[in-house]
Amino acid sequence: MLRADSAVEFARSARRECENALVGQLAHSTLAVPTSRIRELAEIAFRMDGVLKLYFGESNQPTSAYIKQAAKQALDDGYTFYTENAGLLSLREALADYYLRMQGVELDPRREIVVTASGVQALNVTIRCTLDPGDEALVLTPAWPNGASIVAMANARPVEIAHVLSEGRYEIDWAALEGAVTERTKLLVYTSPSNPLGWTATVEDQQRLLEFTRRHNLWLLADEVYDRLWYGGSALGEPVPSILRLATRDDAVIVIQSFSKAWCMTGWRIGWIITRADLAAKATQLNEFIISHAPSFTQRAAETALRDGEPEIHAMLGQLKANRDLCLSALATMPRLTTPSPDGAFYLFPKVEGLADSFDFCSRLLRETRVGLAPGVAFGAGGEGSIRICYAADRSVLEPAMDRLGRFLLL
Repeated sequence: MLRADSAVEFARSARRECENALVGQLAHSTLAVPTSRIRELAEIAFRMDGVLKLYFGESNQPTSAYIKQAAKQALDDGYTFYTENAGLLSLREALADYYLRMQGVELDPRREIVVTASGVQALNVTIRCTLDPGDEALVLTPAWPNGASIVAMANARPVEIAHVLSEGRYEIDWAALEGAVTERTKLLVYTSPSNPLGWTATVEDQQRLLEFTRRHNLWLLADEVYDRLWYGGSALGEPVPSILRLATRDDAVIVIQSFSKAWCMTGWRIGWIITRADLAAKATQLNEFIISHAPSFTQRAAETALRDGEPEIHAMLGQLKANRDLCLSALATMPRLTTPSPDGAFYLFPKVEGLADSFDFCSRLLRETRVGLAPGVAFGAGGEGSIRICYAADRSVLEPAMDRLGRFLLL
């Protein structure tokens, strides 16, 4: 194992190497994509022993046995060949049934649903479908950085609009959003429930976003990957109301989804798109040149997850809510922290009083206490000065991590 200080220098050297690449050797669009500060910190942690890992956005709960068994059965049944670029029709039909059951929304599985090889790939193909070089996309931040980075990869410009913290809750800065629109603006991207904030758009927020994009003739891209991880419903397990409940079939609305979070399938790389028929057709075509299609046997396993997964999702939500409350109680006793209570997802985003360099804070915390958190600067405008804690971990990790963080803040 490298010593911690050596690991830090290794990561910084790799970053400098990327930043100093000659323009003539690499495409401008790749140079516009910043290095992931989460991955940069993780690379340091990978070279250390005994790290309490709370920097990645995934549960430490493995994929359930019934899903793994379905994948094994699919392999035995011969699902090892190409499928349609849009994915197996049986999975698209299962998704349509799921939305009717969970959201009360009717979808055409042949024209409005596209299966993808992960939520990231869903973002990639839809952003490529909506932006030309030189276009601009408004991105509500702090946010998972992949959306803005994929905009840059499309030779377009992400324009970040930071949420504002008001009376303990994050809100959309509507004035800043309105003021950011130019003749080049083509797309608005938001995430609800939010990574890293845990903020969830209200129905009023969704209606205003929809009216805003209609008025300015923009595409509205909603990342709803955490829709099942919500604590604000009338009963635990109720999904966040989707923007699709308000949109018509003619609206320029895109919903990005994934099996990664609610079904603990991060490594399976399977997601989906719901959108207007014209974009769905183009995304299906472009799938051929990006990934062809999601793996056939994982698509079959995903059908089983949709059909049989509700009891396990409910059980996981109960544990996540308990974890959230544990961490909120611990953080409330720590100096210098302001921690909004999140409505959804599995993150806390404490703001640290006086903190100007969250990456340095997290790297020092990692080196000195073996606690791995994500720096707020990784999540774009409005993120600096905060840290992200993923509480989708066992108590055996969360409890010592909270104890070490509290002692570190007293130093």
